[in-house]
Amino acid sequence: MANVTEIDEEIVKPRTDKREYRRIVLGNSLQVLLISDPDTDKSAACMCVSIGHLSDPDGCEGLAHLLMRVLLLAYASEKYPGEDSYCQYIVEHGGYTEGILYPNRTDYHFNINNDCFEEALERFSQIFIKPLMSTEAAMREIKTVESAYQNYLLSDKWRMRQLQNHLSWESHPYHRFGIGNWYTLDVRPKAKGLDIRQELLKFYEENYSANLMHLVLYTKESLDEIQSLVENKFQDIRNSNQRGFQSTGLPFKSEHLMILVKAVPIKERHKLTVAWPITPSRHHYKEGPCYYLSRVIGHKGEGSVYHTLQKLGWATGLKADEYAVTSEFSFFQVIVALTDAGHEHMQDIVGLLFKYIQLLKQTSVCKRVFEELSAVCETKFHYPDKIQPLNYVIRIASNMEKYPPKDWLVGSSLLSNFNPEVVHMFLREFSPENVRIFWKSKKFEGDTDKVEPWFGTAYTVEKITTSMIQKWMSSAPSDNLQLPAPNMFIPTNLSLKVAQEKVKFPVLLRKSSYSKLWYKPDTMFSVPKAFVNIEFNCPHVRDSPQAEVLANIFVQLLEDYLNEHAYDAQIAGLHYYTSRTDRGFKVTVFGYNDKLNILLETVVDKIANFEVKRDRFAIIKEMMTKGISNFKYEKPSQLATEYRSLILRDIKWPWKEKLDVLPNLEAEDLVKFTPIMFSSAFLECFIAGNMERDEAISIIQHVESIFFEGSNPKCQPLFPSLHLTNEVVKFGRGVSYLYSVQGLNPSNENSALLHYIQVHRDDFILNVKLQLFCLIAKEPAYHQLCSIEQLGYINNFYGRYDFGIHGVEFLIQSTMKSPRDIDLSIEAFLEMFENKIYEMTNDEFKGNVNALIDMKLETHKNLWEESLFYWQEIMNGTLKFDRKEAEVEALRQVTQQEFIDFFNEYIKVGSHRKKTLSVRVYGKKHLSEYRSEKSEPLQLHSLRIDDILSFRRSQPHYGSFKGSFSNMKL
Repeated sequence: MANVTEIDEEIVKPRTDKREYRRIVLGNSLQVLLISDPDTDKSAACMCVSIGHLSDPDGCEGLAHLLMRVLLLAYASEKYPGEDSYCQYIVEHGGYTEGILYPNRTDYHFNINNDCFEEALERFSQIFIKPLMSTEAAMREIKTVESAYQNYLLSDKWRMRQLQNHLSWESHPYHRFGIGNWYTLDVRPKAKGLDIRQELLKFYEENYSANLMHLVLYTKESLDEIQSLVENKFQDIRNSNQRGFQSTGLPFKSEHLMILVKAVPIKERHKLTVAWPITPSRHHYKEGPCYYLSRVIGHKGEGSVYHTLQKLGWATGLKADEYAVTSEFSFFQVIVALTDAGHEHMQDIVGLLFKYIQLLKQTSVCKRVFEELSAVCETKFHYPDKIQPLNYVIRIASNMEKYPPKDWLVGSSLLSNFNPEVVHMFLREFSPENVRIFWKSKKFEGDTDKVEPWFGTAYTVEKITTSMIQKWMSSAPSDNLQLPAPNMFIPTNLSLKVAQEKVKFPVLLRKSSYSKLWYKPDTMFSVPKAFVNIEFNCPHVRDSPQAEVLANIFVQLLEDYLNEHAYDAQIAGLHYYTSRTDRGFKVTVFGYNDKLNILLETVVDKIANFEVKRDRFAIIKEMMTKGISNFKYEKPSQLATEYRSLILRDIKWPWKEKLDVLPNLEAEDLVKFTPIMFSSAFLECFIAGNMERDEAISIIQHVESIFFEGSNPKCQPLFPSLHLTNEVVKFGRGVSYLYSVQGLNPSNENSALLHYIQVHRDDFILNVKLQLFCLIAKEPAYHQLCSIEQLGYINNFYGRYDFGIHGVEFLIQSTMKSPRDIDLSIEAFLEMFENKIYEMTNDEFKGNVNALIDMKLETHKNLWEESLFYWQEIMNGTLKFDRKEAEVEALRQVTQQEFIDFFNEYIKVGSHRKKTLSVRVYGKKHLSEYRSEKSEPLQLHSLRIDDILSFRRSQPHYGSFKGSFSNMKL
């Protein structure tokens, strides 16, 4: 057996962490971290290979991407030659697997039910020992890479990323096109006489060496048992002592710096990115220079860059952060979302930013700000939310590549060395001589002279000089720029409260004509955190498209007004969200409970004393108009889901109607609407975590007193008849509904098909049968429709849930086939799957049942996860807080014949009870099929939907679970 070195070195871990850790190095130099957690109900593994797309050979861009897909998704090895057997094993045993490609590494990871971990690990290890890479698999996956490329072609995020790469030194790996496509992986290699399979094998042999790999394993077994597994399964990975990615220094020459790039995006928005190539801060991770600089440049309080821009009406958002690329270089980026007015003042905005940076260079590094950040980091590290094992191993595997072993768990999350000189060293890199400015706007259309070759982005490059930036600085607004004020939200009391009652599920703690309060003290996680959700049920938000838009503007203005509080709170680990709901709007506050009341009272006060600032109203209206207009540029798959929701849900306004309403709205309309919105309201509340029942009650009493009491209350209680319900269209048995539509973006080649099967109203026994179908069919569906038939990169299959109505959905986006043909492929798959059900042995069926039981018995990992689960039950009105336990009991009773009967009744093609909706969105490539389909007669028992709103009004609806609140007994 190969040598194994067990390294007895302390690994810094959170004070509250009861897991055990061990670092070992196998004889082949594979670095491994073992994690034993006796309480885990899921096992996970991640292998990080220190090779990414920057290592692609010249003329074969996308090879690392292709290799990842062939290894993982077209998986086969000498030991397990059955193609897709690895993925199928993982999914059928309650797991998930994926690969992720980065510039300088590739991650392969999976999770699975505990009792299947050893077998899964055996299959996983073979990826890195003796994979089979057939020519057929390679050619199929090249088509998938091409499909991914087609999907990204109209994505502004990908277009701008590639443009930034393109504007670099041509011989540097950073310049390359990392995704790849059909041309780079098939056409060009063939023209050069290259065999792509041989290129894959060569790339694998030259780069996949054990000394470039880091492995993390997480399971319930002891460290000795996990170590034995690793020794048996991973020692045969070949170590050819590769050096890994070798860069040639920075990717920029002088012509790539001091540039202003004007680019034309797909969507209607203005965005400014000011970027500096810098030394990666991970080399100074204890000093945290970029963490400090992100905080001071990105803060939103008085005296900040953003506060100034917001007051002037020039910006609606600002982010400052480091974007890591390799160990040699990264970028510090300041990204500003501009308004139309801000677009006209680009030079002033860049000048203001440089003016603030000059202030930072001329003043001392603020020890108080550093100590605040250090205190927050300390609290977050030692009082962490436990996360899913899969996410945990992924995070640690990436840390293993960057940090010394003792800091593998910590990474850069603890700041301990206050070193002003290091911060100033980084600030010196934020110079005019080092800057790259990317400015994107539709207004540049027709004024560009260059085109990026892979994505077709139109752009132009202008050189800028130090004197130009100094001129911009002198004309920039001369507001009182200053460092962030002391952060009032940093927690100081982290004590745990003793729950007065050990309740397993939420209890209805209080009910009045104004509100209902559900309460669940923390009995599981022992963290000093709380969760507060308050939903304002306001019937008038559903009166019309105009009411809907005004309610949306109200919520966005509220967020706008609270920006500076929200930013400080977020830095301190206290998060706040407002969002629109189907019944009104919702306020969520989550995080350390010590200062939670301060933030909540601030939010409630802003709502109660809401005023419409006309200048901010105009900006929010402008941004909302752009946002809704940009809907036409969404992916066809996104359009299909929107149309499905419009067809199914009783109160949902079409985006076009909302867009038609916007131009005529003025601030005065919102001034009139706000009291109408609040004229009758009901509060539905859920409070959970480290909070005593009396505290929970006092919070709601305080909110009630503000809105419902006094001589002139803001709100009147809702009459029982006005309590809002959510209803879903009930499809006819044996009927197939069809909605076909042309894509909204005439230049998008992609089409999409959404195939929805409506099954039943919430019922434990039917639920588990549908979930079993989804579990058993998931991997075969992906393998057949994505891997074999190559229908498209976006190829999803999942259970669907609408206000208590369960169904299942296929969602596929493709350039290869038209939506009608994809529909036929899905039906052909279901007919093929029917045979699988009949051929399944009783043991296989029981194995799937047990896998689903194991998944359901998984405990919630943290307070946020648990709270969202219970809130979903409250929001839908189902109130089945014991859902998991009840469904496990139902699963134990299900027989194979009952499952077959269920499939035959609800899913089987041609069943007289089956209810299907097909939403077909036709892109540019399939418009002729769209025209011919519209003129063809429908099959028997099919119904074409021509007008969604007329159809929705004419159909029966499922009764809502969400009835009158007043009937609920305490």
